[in-house]
Amino acid sequence: MRYPLSPISFIFSLFPLSAYAQALCNGHAELCSRQYSNITQIGTHDSAFVGTMPTDNQDVNITAQLDAGIRFLQAQSHLDGSGSLNLCHTTCMEKDAGPLSDYLTDLKIWLDANPNEVVTLLLTNGDNVNISLFDTAFTISNLKRYTYTPPTSPLDLSAWPTLNELIGNNTRLIAFLDTGAAPSVYYILDEFTYFFETPFDVTDPKFAECTLDRPKGATADGRMYIVNHFLDLSIGSVDIPDDSADDTTNAATGVGSIGAQVGICEGLYGRAPVGVLVDNFDRGNVFAAQDALNGLGGPIKGGGGGGDGGVGGVISKGINDLKNVF
Repeated sequence: MRYPLSPISFIFSLFPLSAYAQALCNGHAELCSRQYSNITQIGTHDSAFVGTMPTDNQDVNITAQLDAGIRFLQAQSHLDGSGSLNLCHTTCMEKDAGPLSDYLTDLKIWLDANPNEVVTLLLTNGDNVNISLFDTAFTISNLKRYTYTPPTSPLDLSAWPTLNELIGNNTRLIAFLDTGAAPSVYYILDEFTYFFETPFDVTDPKFAECTLDRPKGATADGRMYIVNHFLDLSIGSVDIPDDSADDTTNAATGVGSIGAQVGICEGLYGRAPVGVLVDNFDRGNVFAAQDALNGLGGPIKGGGGGGDGGVGGVISKGINDLKNVF
């Protein structure tokens, strides 16, 4: 006995899933053919420091950050009292988020589970330790298997691979170190060979400037750049995160917003930044800002995708195409 097809089954028999399942790169099909150097990413400043204390900069851990859509992680490292390379805020006495190798293991687990995602990692070397300690942490975590190494150093802005190429080669982690990088550990790239940064520890809520702060004496030519868009509050001689301003600071538009400061930067340098570092990324509307800077209309899809790339989107498209057939 044969049974009649249901309407949905009939649609799928005419329009198979493969015809509509569109590959996503970092949550958007439109980014797949874009070069790494031509994509703006919201990044989490001091991504390892989670909590509500003045030494904390994020509300959730890096797995939750990545699941939400963050693809640029920044973290600072220091030696603890035993000589372990840990993620510490200024010193390990002030805030110690544990060994770097544990953090990298969490990142590796996430990359294992999300094969269409490209992540940038920027580490700071607060105690100027030997690069071999970072290499050891990457080895322990088995993370180096995902790292990208440019064919030349420096690499012209127009020579960076597309997200599709990085994903296809499974070189989906671009790792940078601000101080102490060396050719002996080739896959950890010297940040300031490839980037410049705007000033940090900003206390002006208007974020009215975008000058080149580091590396000192350098020019913007040939470098990508990172905007430090997190607001501090000065208490005596100490700067702490101004969490009360996060909704405004992390807005897409308006005075002091991500969009407003990046607009200043684009006017100076003629191009958008590759990274915009923020505190408490889950406050405000950072992904609306990211989409606007990348010329995208819809919300980013974290982790495993969804939205129009999922079954609901396929059904909707199939119904519309079916109307055109009949």
